[in-house]
Order: sequence, then C-alpha cells, then structure tokens
Amino acid sequence: MCLALPGKIKEILDDRQALVDFMGVEKKVSLDLIEKCQVGDYVIVHAGFAINTLNREDARETIDYFRQLSGHSL
Repeated sequence: MCLALPGKIKEILDDRQALVDFMGVEKKVSLDLIEKCQVGDYVIVHAGFAINTLNREDARETIDYFRQLSGHSL
C-alpha cells in the first residue's frame, strides 16, 4: 500500500528540492514532478517526490485526519 502525505513548503532549495514541513518534521523533497510551487504551498509527497499541489483547506483537512488517526491533539 502506498501513502502520500501533505506537507507545507518552508524553503525552496537548489536542484529542484524543497524543505517541507510534515506536522513538525522537516524533510528534503524533490520538486521534479510538479511545475510551479512556492514557499507556503502545500504539496502531496510520495517516496520523496512532491507529486501535486494541494489547496490549504484540503491540506488542513487531510492533516487533521492524520492527527486523529495518530492520537495527537489538534
């Protein structure tokens, strides 16, 4: 089973990479598969690649679901 997680772009790095925040955990992510993105955008990430952008409302809803599943408070 594959799982893609939403995260917020914190910084655009060299070589089409970005620093993305996943509920407090920051990881480097490749931007090679999406055309346009900027700091503050939410992206769906699978296997280290941003595969699509996501609007803020949908990202927040999905993040809230993950928090509920993990037992973390909002």
